[in-house]
This record gives sequence, C-alpha cells and structure tokens, in this order.
Amino acid sequence: MVVIPSKENKNIEFKEKLSSVIHLKQEKKQHLAAQMKYRLEIGKGTAIYVIGVDDNGKAKGLTELEFEESLNVLKVIASENNAEIVKVEKFSDNGNLLGKVVISKVATNGFKSHIVVVISGHVNHGKSTLIGTLMTGKADTDLKNWLFLDRLPHEIERNLSADLHYALLGFKDNKPFHFKNPLDKKERSRIVEQSDKLISFVDTPGHEGFLRTAIRGVVGQDIDYGLLVVAADDGVMNITKEHLGLLLAMNLPVIVCVTKIDKVGEKRIDETEAQIEELLKNVGRIPYLIKDENDLNVVIDKLNTIVPIIKTSAVTLEGYDILNKLLSLLPERKRDLNKPFLMFIDKVYNVSGVGTVVSGTIKQGRLKAGNELLLGPDATGKMRKVKASSIEMHYHRLVEADTGFVVGVALRGVNYDEVKRGMILCSPELDPKPVKSFEADVLVLTHPTRITNGYEPVVHLFTIGESAKVELLDKEYLKAGENGKVRFAFKYSSHYLEEGDRFVFREGKTKGIGTVTKILS
Repeated sequence: MVVIPSKENKNIEFKEKLSSVIHLKQEKKQHLAAQMKYRLEIGKGTAIYVIGVDDNGKAKGLTELEFEESLNVLKVIASENNAEIVKVEKFSDNGNLLGKVVISKVATNGFKSHIVVVISGHVNHGKSTLIGTLMTGKADTDLKNWLFLDRLPHEIERNLSADLHYALLGFKDNKPFHFKNPLDKKERSRIVEQSDKLISFVDTPGHEGFLRTAIRGVVGQDIDYGLLVVAADDGVMNITKEHLGLLLAMNLPVIVCVTKIDKVGEKRIDETEAQIEELLKNVGRIPYLIKDENDLNVVIDKLNTIVPIIKTSAVTLEGYDILNKLLSLLPERKRDLNKPFLMFIDKVYNVSGVGTVVSGTIKQGRLKAGNELLLGPDATGKMRKVKASSIEMHYHRLVEADTGFVVGVALRGVNYDEVKRGMILCSPELDPKPVKSFEADVLVLTHPTRITNGYEPVVHLFTIGESAKVELLDKEYLKAGENGKVRFAFKYSSHYLEEGDRFVFREGKTKGIGTVTKILS
C-alpha cells in the first residue's frame, strides 16, 4: 500500500495530473509558477509535489505517459522559479502510477535566494532607521540605528543621507539573522555564508537636492522590489510622489511602510493611510493594509498589482514581525545565468594592497574569480582587457557571483583613475559595441512648457548619467503627459546599452521615462 504524505506540511502540493497542452498555456503556467514560488518559500527552498492524487490526497493513478508528461510540466515550472527537480519517487497503486517529486531552489554560494530591495521616501521619514532596526532586531530607543549603514562623516554631522548605502538581512529557516554589531565586517560575512536567503538593501537619500543619487539607486541597480517609506507624522510629501514614480517607471513591485506610528495618534495614522491609498489608486495600484501575517498570503503572488501597507515603529518594534515575514516570503524573480556576464559600474575604489575595486549589481550572467573581462567604453569608445582577481559581497569572499548580486570586484590591468561610473564590466562573449545615439519611445511626466528639438536633459540609464541632445521624430513638440518617438545623442561619451532598456531623463523640473527602441551608432 502506498503511503501518501500529509498535506499539513505547507510545502506539499497534490496534483492529479499535469498536461503540457493545458498547464503550459500562459495563464495556467503563471498560476502554477506563483503556486510553486509560495511552496518553495514556505519549504525553505524545497517543495514536494505528489502526482496522481486528487486535492484530498485520494489516489487516482496515472499511466506511464501521463506520469512523464506531469513530470515534464513540473520541470518547466521549476525552471521559472530558478529551481530544479532533485528527486523522483515512483510508486505503483493497483497498476496505476503515483509519484513524489522533490523540487529545490538552485543553490549558489551557500545560499538559495537573493533579492535586492531599494528603500525610497522623503528625507527624515526613517528609511535608514528602518533598515538598521531590521538588521539588529532591537528597538531604536536611543535613535541611533540609522548609523549602522557605514555613514560618511558629513552625513553623521548633518543627520541625513547624501549617497547610496548598502545593507543586508539574512534569513535561515524563514527567521532573520540579527546583527550584534552591524558594522562588524566579519559578522556580515558570516551571515552571507550561513543564510539560505539574503536581502540586499539599497538605501537612497530622500533630500530633494540628492534626487539624482536617488534615481541612480533605483535605475542603476538590478532591483527586485521597491520599499517606499512614509512617516506617519508628515504623511505623503512631494518626494514621496517622486520616488514612487521612479519605482513604477522601472516596473517594480512596491511595498509601503508607514513609520513613526509611535509619535502620533490613531487619527493622524488614519489620515496618512488615506493619503497613501489615494496616491496608489491614482497610479493604478491597489492598496492593501496588512493587519496580520495571514494577510500576506493574500498579496504575496499579486505584488505587481497590489501594494501591501505595513504600519511600523522602530521604537516599539510594532509591525516588524510582519515586515520580516513578508521579506522572508518575497519570491525571487527568474534570472538568466546563461547570458554573458554584464555589470554596470556604480562605484570605484582604490584599496590599499588590492588596487582598483569596482562595485555594482550584476545585470546578467555569472562572474567567476579569475575571469578575463572587458572594461569600458573609455573616452575614445574602446574596451580594454582586465581580470577579476577576486569577488566580495558584503565583505564575504565569493568564488562566483550571479545575476542580481551586489558585489565588489578587484581588477587587474587597470588603474583607479581610468575607471568611471557608467562603464561596464563584461564577458568578452558579449562583444559590446559603444553607443553614441539611439531612438526611444518616451513619456513626458512633468514639464513647465514643452520639449522641442535641441532640448538637453540628463539620461539616467543603469549607472549612466549623461547629458543628451534630443531630436523629436514624430511630433513638433512634447508636453507633460504626452508620448513620442525621440532620438537621443549623448553629448560627451559613448556608453553601452541595449534595445528594451528602460531609462529616466530629467532637467530642472522636467522628468520623463523612456524605452530604447533602436541603437543607431
């Protein structure tokens, strides 16, 4: 007699049979992929499918052909989740077949999942404090948790962020690793090594004068999710709207955290919630207030449409259990590791005893220590050969790093002053061609008058921030709210970009978004 596993374990799914004709159609495929994501997260990277049984666990049985077809469907759905079938057990029940299929996330560098979350919002709304409190798990009673993000001296003096800062939170068995000392490099390395899921945070400045840096944080990294912070006492501000617009321009799923709820009464909290809900509805997103962990099951597979709202206090730790649970459940998007390695350079360092080190988020492919790479384009539009002598992620040395990893790469064959933000580091297989001009479909979000030929905004594409001259192709001018086809020509340097890349352009009070449609030269 075949013993069928109990469905009380939430990572177990029963399926009578799966047909490639039915279940690999787009709608069914997306549903199965979302369902498997949930099972994998609940099962700490492992999901178990029992095939040949109905929803109640009653044996129905499969023919040999049906068994193999069901297995093939599961293999396709697993690949959508960066997972694979690791074990298949086949049983016979009165001549019919049943199966137990074990599916696991593809493990890389000792952990199974890595997600990048950008933190956005108005200045002094508690972005850095939120991250510092998540890292320590301790209440911010002395108002110092924001200092745990490797602050620059002038930031400490002025009590505000002026640059991008990076932090991490590790999970083991769906529970967060809390830092005893977030500034201890060895502790960061240990958490990277021991976690089965990592969240890398990109903390952006909220001051209006540093909007260009905030754009670089959203556009320049390979971001998976946006977390928008709104202080309960201030409510929605102009920068709140600016940052939400950036997150949506990059097609990111968004989470909203209402912070500082300990500072105001229920009436003010309700007013802030109402402001957030109105803002989200105006941009076509559905707000959903999370009251307990059960609500997370409603939204976790609908984050492209629904925006969860979580009320938090760093002083009382209210809401942090729910936020931690949500972060632990966030699905990792599918990453194509088979493409040639490509990384846009965000920061450049001259490290004593090491030499030139560049950091950024890997856009595609996989990097291995010792790889021969190309770096550029330089001022003349040429690429040069370099070597990746070592790779680090949050001070943890890696043998290899995958798409989405925020890494530092030590380079041989180039001096510090020869590397600039906006250059790429890539595999020679990519064979990159420097680009000076391109066509794009654009949408003007805001503009005081109208855009005409000769207009020169700054184009923000990945870590590129370069002035470009505009030529309109299908209209005499563009006003706020209008779409158009535009030719951009970089004013000073060549850069690497591809058709389909999304970007932001801005100048003064003008802002717009675009998608590259054609590479010209």
